Amino acid sequence: MEIVKHKILVLSGKGGVGKSTFSAHLAHGLAEDETKQVALLDIDICGPSIPKIMGIEGEQVHQSGSGWSPVYVEDNLSVMSVGFLLSGPDDAVIWRGPKKNGMIKQFLRDVDWGEIDYLIVDTPPGTSDEHLSIVQYLNSTHVDGAVIITTPQEVSLQDVRKEISFCHKVKLPIIGVVENMSGFVCPKCKIETQIFPPTTGGAEKMCQNLNISLLGKVPLDPRIGKSCDQGQSFFSEIPESPATLSYRHIIQRIQEYCGLHHTEEKLSN
Repeated sequence: MEIVKHKILVLSGKGGVGKSTFSAHLAHGLAEDETKQVALLDIDICGPSIPKIMGIEGEQVHQSGSGWSPVYVEDNLSVMSVGFLLSGPDDAVIWRGPKKNGMIKQFLRDVDWGEIDYLIVDTPPGTSDEHLSIVQYLNSTHVDGAVIITTPQEVSLQDVRKEISFCHKVKLPIIGVVENMSGFVCPKCKIETQIFPPTTGGAEKMCQNLNISLLGKVPLDPRIGKSCDQGQSFFSEIPESPATLSYRHIIQRIQEYCGLHHTEEKLSN
C-alpha cells in the first residue's frame, strides 16, 4: 500500500445515499486520464454492488505467485470485490466481524495492485467493523482522506454527522461532502424539482456549521440508475447531463485536494 500515491475512502453513515454509485463514477472519472492507474476496492462485504455497476459481474479472481489479480475494466482501471469470490450474485455473505476484517486485510495485503495513482475504497454504511479495519490497516500509509456522501433530507444528515464524528475520532481527514440526489432536473424541460427537500438546509448548511468543504451537489437523473444496472459509465453514455457536469466538477476538486495533500506530505518529510 505504500506505493499507492493517493487513497480515498468513500463513506456515509446512511445506506442508500449512493456511495457505490459515486465510487464507481469517481473511478471512471479519474481513469479518463490514461496516464493514471486507478483501483477501486469494494469492502462492502455483505452488499457488494461494485461488480454490477462496473459491468464485470461474474468475473473471476485469479491467483498467481504475486497474489490475487484484480479484475480490469480498462487497462488503467482495476477492481476488487468479495462479489468476485461468490458462486452467484444472490449468495448471502453471513460473516461475523473478525472474518470481515480478515477479508479486508487480505484485499490490501494479497492483491497484486501494481503501482497505483488512486485507490478508491467503497465502504458499507455505518461506523463499525469494516470502517475501523480499513482505517487501522491504512493508518501507517497516509490516507488522503474521506469523501462523505449524503442526500439533502435530515434523516440522512443525522447519520452523516455521526460519520463525520467517526472521522474526527479516528483522525481521518475529510476531503469534503457530496450531496447526492440534490434535486431532479427534467431531461426535457430542464426545470429543477426538489424530490428530497432539504428541510434543515441540506448538506450546505451542515458543512457551514461543521466547517467542512461541500464538494458539490449531484442532481437526480434516472439515467444514472440505468447506466449502473447496465454496467456502463454514465459519463460516456450521457455526457451532457447536469449530473455529469456536477460529477466532473467534484472530481476536479478531489484531484486538487490530493495534489495539495501530496505536496504537503513531501514537504513534511
